[in-house]
Amino acid sequence: MRVGVGLPTTFPGVSGKLIVDWAQSAEAQGLGSLGVLDRVAYDGYDPLAALATASAVTSSIRLVTMIVISPLRNTALLARQSLSVHALSGGRLTLGVAVGARKDDYEAAGVDYSTRGRRLAEQLASIRDLWEKRPMAMPLGVSPTPDVLVGGGSDITFARVARYADGYVHGGGPPRAFARAADKARAAWADAGRPGKPRLWGQGYFAFGDDATIAAGIAYMREYYAFTGSYVERIVADLLTTPQSVAQFVRGYAEAGCDDLVLCPVVAYPDQLVHLAAVLAG
Repeated sequence: MRVGVGLPTTFPGVSGKLIVDWAQSAEAQGLGSLGVLDRVAYDGYDPLAALATASAVTSSIRLVTMIVISPLRNTALLARQSLSVHALSGGRLTLGVAVGARKDDYEAAGVDYSTRGRRLAEQLASIRDLWEKRPMAMPLGVSPTPDVLVGGGSDITFARVARYADGYVHGGGPPRAFARAADKARAAWADAGRPGKPRLWGQGYFAFGDDATIAAGIAYMREYYAFTGSYVERIVADLLTTPQSVAQFVRGYAEAGCDDLVLCPVVAYPDQLVHLAAVLAG
């Protein structure tokens, strides 16, 4: 299992320099991927723009959207932007998509929230054709188009994984929650008669430091996930704050068959990445 790290793109006031430095440091320390989240009605950087920036200052680390709320976007533009990032990075993009759950993002984008499922299905059905219709120059030996992941937890999500995608991206939680979702993804894949197995991506949240640092991370999570109501406390409870908890989390995901795990910071402090790399190396 490869372990990567999230870029701190969803923190208000984060500088572009920090994003660049973070990407370079993650690659230098041997992490497997750089992941980004997506919001519209919240301060932060556009996920594909952030990955394009990261691709320009790195050479080998994978790039992944976890996820892009694709129904907010015009399908042809999403196809062109994602293929551009893939080509500019030398074939390193994995495109994770899902419907998202926040109505305010849809209101901000002027998109009808009630149409999100239908729009996602239409996008998944057409995006590969759009990539193939107008291909871009790619290095030899790499995929000409990004891998596609679908995120979510409903039965229709797993059906979409099996019909349209290369794999499944889980939205976070303890290893046992990932294991249940992974089983559903594999079962849908087999039922659809797909060869092999779906690529499985997981996600978690971490913060290292003193009580003030941890408190800042918890405050961020409560604000970012306020739309979930009281459920936000369950999300906070899963925050990884010690080397032991990170090691146990990583081991649990590996045992559940995760292929790629992305650990996302909840404080945008440069030392977080150093601490994480040390824990993973230990």
